[in-house]
Amino acid sequence: MKILKRDLKHGLIVLKVTDEEDLWYLSHTIDQGDLIRGRTERKIKVGNDENAKTIRKPVHLKIKTEKTEYEPQNNSLRVLGTIVEGPDDVPLGSHHSFNLETNDEISIQKEHWPKYQLKKLEEAEKEKNKILLVVFDREQAHFAALKKKGYEKLSSLKGEVQKKQLEENTAKNFYAEISKNTEEYVKRINATKIIIASPAFWKEYLLKELPDELKKKTMPATISTGSEEGFEELLKRSELGKALEEDRAANELRAIEEVMKAIREEKACYGLKDSKEKIEMGATNKLIVSENLLKEMKEKNKYQEIDSLLQTAEQTNTEIIIITSKENTTKLDGLGGIAGILRWKA
Repeated sequence: MKILKRDLKHGLIVLKVTDEEDLWYLSHTIDQGDLIRGRTERKIKVGNDENAKTIRKPVHLKIKTEKTEYEPQNNSLRVLGTIVEGPDDVPLGSHHSFNLETNDEISIQKEHWPKYQLKKLEEAEKEKNKILLVVFDREQAHFAALKKKGYEKLSSLKGEVQKKQLEENTAKNFYAEISKNTEEYVKRINATKIIIASPAFWKEYLLKELPDELKKKTMPATISTGSEEGFEELLKRSELGKALEEDRAANELRAIEEVMKAIREEKACYGLKDSKEKIEMGATNKLIVSENLLKEMKEKNKYQEIDSLLQTAEQTNTEIIIITSKENTTKLDGLGGIAGILRWKA
């Protein structure tokens, strides 16, 4: 994501979507009532009744958001709402939806930008995940760092599998060499995840050579070639999206474990009623909120209530973390969808 303009005095941020993961961030940033402006297509009737035909015309519109629909499996985000500004031939008040994709530029205008949402955008603007890609077979290996747009090649190795009687030992030594280089690159780029990809079963041999510490960070994938072309194939694999999701989930889990520890030490609040009381006292230091609770409040037309509560928390310098992964939201939902760590014992 690239922030093109930031005018918080008027509640305005203009941005460009630079990769598909940005859509996930925007799905947690765009709220009901937000004003979204951008270039889109609108069906327009042209001509008289008998000769009238419908065409799709590129237009710039501003809509007042009613809801968002994010579909991670299709990498799509729809923002639905009513038109509040547009060309003369587009009726105000009619419904329209933006289908956001990579390279789209939009403006988002809010009455108030919560700090946790600004933090989401800042996070999206950075290189979010440090993932090492290793593509190989028994004769070659290639290393790359995942980037927002594709990958950055780091180096290559060549094996020497020539004579059949020496093949097993030579191959084993080659996998050990790949393992050694993998360990060095993990340290160099501070990788949080490793994806090893190979044709057939070669990745199983590499897994045996990797140190236990690296195995915990490693996700295997199957591709058709161990050459550099394997990187392009790997970028389209579901394992990549899963690795990105798992990285977020791990960060969220750490926040939940902090809260559970605080509960055991009687230094926590949980549930809407208890959390509201502690937030208004200025007693919270960190607050975690389930995405499911936010959705529920929106569906019940009570979003203003939770949004106001989070604004109050921000005013007392409370760190806010939105929990989104399925496993972690389930844990937090069991506590009422919201919990916090207190500055002092309850």
